[in-house]
Amino acid sequence: MTVNINKYQQYEIIKEKFQINGISVDKYKEINYGIQFGAVFNNSTYLIRIYESKKGMKLDFSQVKNIEVLNLFQAILGLETEHSTEKRVNESAVNNSDKDELELIGTDESGKGDFFGPLVIAGVYADANTKKILREIGADDSKKLQDSRIAKIAEDIKKLCTYSIVVIGNERYNELYEKFNNLNKLLAWGHARVIENILSEKPCRYALSDQFGSPDLILNALQSKGQNINLEQRPRAEENVVVAAASILARNEYVMRMNKLSQEFNIEFPKGASVKTIEIGRRFVKEYGNDKVKYVAKLHFSTAQKLMI
Repeated sequence: MTVNINKYQQYEIIKEKFQINGISVDKYKEINYGIQFGAVFNNSTYLIRIYESKKGMKLDFSQVKNIEVLNLFQAILGLETEHSTEKRVNESAVNNSDKDELELIGTDESGKGDFFGPLVIAGVYADANTKKILREIGADDSKKLQDSRIAKIAEDIKKLCTYSIVVIGNERYNELYEKFNNLNKLLAWGHARVIENILSEKPCRYALSDQFGSPDLILNALQSKGQNINLEQRPRAEENVVVAAASILARNEYVMRMNKLSQEFNIEFPKGASVKTIEIGRRFVKEYGNDKVKYVAKLHFSTAQKLMI
């Protein structure tokens, strides 16, 4: 969390992260000791409160009664979930993907919440033996690993597994976002391409990804090869070693592309979306002009409007 931010700045941070994930956020209202606002997901509005006191800031999700939505909100904000998502009783990836005897395609993305740089979606196929080896080489959620460690493990994963990496550069990303007008649909398109690419080499019954919207979005984007796959999404899917491996490939590719972008424009582009991002973005605009921003950044971020001169 950013140091010494107030409740209004915290609201803007949450709003940015939610909007990136296709969740609209209402204007806040003042309440005793804080503010509250509605977050709209799947046509339902969920009330969130931010309290501010001498002891610090507190996010209150007590009015979010839907456990799956609560887990999703907290996962987007990088918070520990307070409840476990209820498992479905029918045969599906969420019930079976952690069973080592089953084959699985795990998918994840990197760059979704970063203003600069591409969106990268990666997928990994693993059977029972491969899952065991993935654990042995240290495959884990990429957010827990240093970039240098990620680079080493990524090379091991590429040698070990059937995989696919789809990179959507900024110019193409902005074109697709304008077409879909929804980040979740764009993400679904990318995840579907990764799954299809792997299925062309390895038949598989199950796929698992981190939750970013309805699984139907990915299923609807799948073509003939993927129509019969059992697909599930869940918060913190990176706890599954196959999804963790996908997250490592996606993160590693994103970092490499960011380094290449920085070398191309002789500017060190920061990751994320922060005050530093705006500072570097304005420097870029002064050096290269407004028309070039689409080649390095995601224009639907509200940050983009703060750069233009």
